[in-house]
Amino acid sequence: MLTTFQQYSTKYDVYSFGVLLLQIISGKRNSSLYGCHENLNLLEYAYELWKQGREAEFFDASLDDSSSSCKLIRCMQLVLLCVQENPADRPSMVKVFTILKNENSVAISVPKQPTYSITRYERKESIDVGRKKVFSVNDASITQVEPR
Repeated sequence: MLTTFQQYSTKYDVYSFGVLLLQIISGKRNSSLYGCHENLNLLEYAYELWKQGREAEFFDASLDDSSSSCKLIRCMQLVLLCVQENPADRPSMVKVFTILKNENSVAISVPKQPTYSITRYERKESIDVGRKKVFSVNDASITQVEPR
């Protein structure tokens, strides 16, 4: 029987694997901002390029060749499944392994928005107009620092 902590840990491992693999296939750091306005984190940037069918722009040039581009696109789609906002939507590590091992014989579903998405919070903030502004993504209270 799995406890709540073990379930969280399992999905967190999948998420961490996805972030690591994104960094490997892109050659980019997760701590920087990307996109034409440099306002997207690595997960959002990958998701936006994938939605627009511009995955090749995301890959590290040293990895891309004519025989591996389909594998890289499939890998990117799998990674985006691993970093989805809702942990219940993320595949298990067994499923990830199966997809990587069997390449094209296992169908991959369409990824949803990644977690820690700035655009998601901007959209939520525009809906909550008129409410008191909360300085936390999970509505926990945080003291606002004011200078003396």
